[in-house]
Amino acid sequence: MKTLLTGHQGYLGTVMAPLLAAAGHEVVGLDTGLFADCVLGPPPQDTPTLAIDLRDVTAADLAGFDAVIHLAALSNDPLGSVDPQTTFDINHHASVRLARAAKEAGVRRFLYASTCSVYGAAGDDAVTEDAPMRPVTPYAESKVRVESDVHDLADADFSPVFLRNATAFGFSPRLRADIVLNNLVGHAVLTGSVRVLSDGTPWRPLVHAQDIAEAFNRCLTAPGDAVHARAFNVGTEANNLTVAQIAATVLDAVPGSQLEITGETGADPRSYRVDFHAIRAALPGYDARWSVADGAVELADAYRAVPLTTTGFEQTFVRLATLRRRQEAGELGPTFRPLSDSELTAQVGE
Repeated sequence: MKTLLTGHQGYLGTVMAPLLAAAGHEVVGLDTGLFADCVLGPPPQDTPTLAIDLRDVTAADLAGFDAVIHLAALSNDPLGSVDPQTTFDINHHASVRLARAAKEAGVRRFLYASTCSVYGAAGDDAVTEDAPMRPVTPYAESKVRVESDVHDLADADFSPVFLRNATAFGFSPRLRADIVLNNLVGHAVLTGSVRVLSDGTPWRPLVHAQDIAEAFNRCLTAPGDAVHARAFNVGTEANNLTVAQIAATVLDAVPGSQLEITGETGADPRSYRVDFHAIRAALPGYDARWSVADGAVELADAYRAVPLTTTGFEQTFVRLATLRRRQEAGELGPTFRPLSDSELTAQVGE
């Protein structure tokens, strides 16, 4: 299938693009390159790219595509909370606009990267896709709104699918250090300390970036009646762990490291366990295969091999820090739009 992959230069997109290409799909990326330079290790493989801001995509840009995989977003809770209005403009309004443009252009399948954080403060019971949504952050709320609005676009010729990914982990050439396992392993390698700021009790479902990529790959070509207008939790029950349990796996992956649960941020209201039976039933043969323990070892090995630096880990690979740095350098406007050459020239003139 000729597939447009938005956010292909991000953490997940950099893993997903080569997997889709290896599966035989023709992949074109769409990205403004905000995080293209956030690379750890050898440069990722090139993908043909439409350098268009998500907020500016038209139906004409999507002509000829069979499918759209939509990953691009302000991609975590702290980042989304910096400017909730911009979060909703990008994550909600631009995403719905993209789906409408895709439908107008004749794109038949639209795969949307949602999140298990839509369940919010769900408690200790494992939630299915039918559970009430209780988002507690602008990021999660934006995902809920997109699911609702894009679901209404579904018809016989336009098939949206909503993949509610568990919290991602694992190595990507465009690393993110602001997600829980990646962060804990990095600090353990760099400092010898596995430092948990909450009380360690919140539940988190985790899933490896490669397992997310494979779920999207299979949804591209799954029979329409198996996935049409459905939501799927993406992950595995084996990776439903408390933050303290996640930290314990890091101790094993980084021998000699010490666990420190400070509790300084208190009990995190984002606590949820998730049931993943639906995606396995809809996509026979699919299973999220990476354990958290194996992912911690993979990350520790990758961090040592590069090697990772404290400055890079705390600045280059933290999305909010990268955006702030680029704004301070005059490369981005107040709503995270890259400035044009003429705008940059005008700034220099001032």
